[in-house]
Amino acid sequence: MLTVVWPLALILLPLPLIFWRRQTLHAEGGRLQLPGISQTSKATLATQTRQTRKRYWLMWCLLVLAIARPQWLGDPIELPSQGRDLMLAVDLSGSMQIEDMVIDGKVVDRFTLIQHVVSEFIERRKGDRIGLILFADHAYLQAPLTQDRRSVAQFLKEAQIGLVGKQTAIGESIALAVKRFDKMDESNRVLVLLTDGSNNAGNIEPQQAAQIAANRKVTIYTVGVGADVMERRTLFGRERVNPSMDLDENQLQQIADATHGRYFRARNSEELEQIYQEIDKLEPVSRDQLSYRPQAELFYWPLALALLTSLWIALSQLPFFTRAKNLVLSATPRGNVR
Repeated sequence: MLTVVWPLALILLPLPLIFWRRQTLHAEGGRLQLPGISQTSKATLATQTRQTRKRYWLMWCLLVLAIARPQWLGDPIELPSQGRDLMLAVDLSGSMQIEDMVIDGKVVDRFTLIQHVVSEFIERRKGDRIGLILFADHAYLQAPLTQDRRSVAQFLKEAQIGLVGKQTAIGESIALAVKRFDKMDESNRVLVLLTDGSNNAGNIEPQQAAQIAANRKVTIYTVGVGADVMERRTLFGRERVNPSMDLDENQLQQIADATHGRYFRARNSEELEQIYQEIDKLEPVSRDQLSYRPQAELFYWPLALALLTSLWIALSQLPFFTRAKNLVLSATPRGNVR
């Protein structure tokens, strides 16, 4: 179905007619006097004026049509009437750049693994509303709860380690999620918190935030990211170290227990994917049946044609093209007048 977003813009279409009418009334001898064409015959002048005005009129109509924003509306598509409300809180602290994870045999940093696995997780959440919180020194809402999974996945893909600081504000991320859930009347209220450290920033303690979440019936699934063992080179050869020494598993376990959630240890992608099955067990919440109609913008077509028309008008005013046109017209044989 073809429609326009701003139909009132179409009332601008007759505006050139008013301008041309006033210009004609003030013209000498009842016609528009143009410089440099005093030797042109009246008939030729009238013809050229009409042609020029038609081109300007065409360009104006195309511009007004583009301003009105024509769109093509597709058939209505019904959205799922049942789903879950999931908020993802992702750690962007400096330790997330430690390369102790593996994807398809390639060693990557922790945040790259989260982007890889969580993007697939988001794609599977058909019918669910997904939100995204990024936290380091402080917590920030990157995407509110929405069914636009593609946008949430894109926001996660564009995030960078250190974007919001170097430390870890776990308590603030929980408090921000609870605040967003307070705006939802009927909701599962599930927070998935992924981190590789312990709370060392922010103004809210994780235990305090977890208690508030429990009172507001928010279930928190905590995920501790990082390998247990990693080899690194030293002056004396290779040594095995624990890259997850800063991970406070007890704290994450307490947060999950206080909100009737679960704690997951993600040493690799397989363990991180276990959260899929756990969240799939949650009962979806019924919502009102909603629908939307796909929209395709069409304004660029009349806009492009208006640009081509303006080029056509500009070229036709050049002396070279004017002389060439006159030569063609003078060389055209005319029939005998009887």
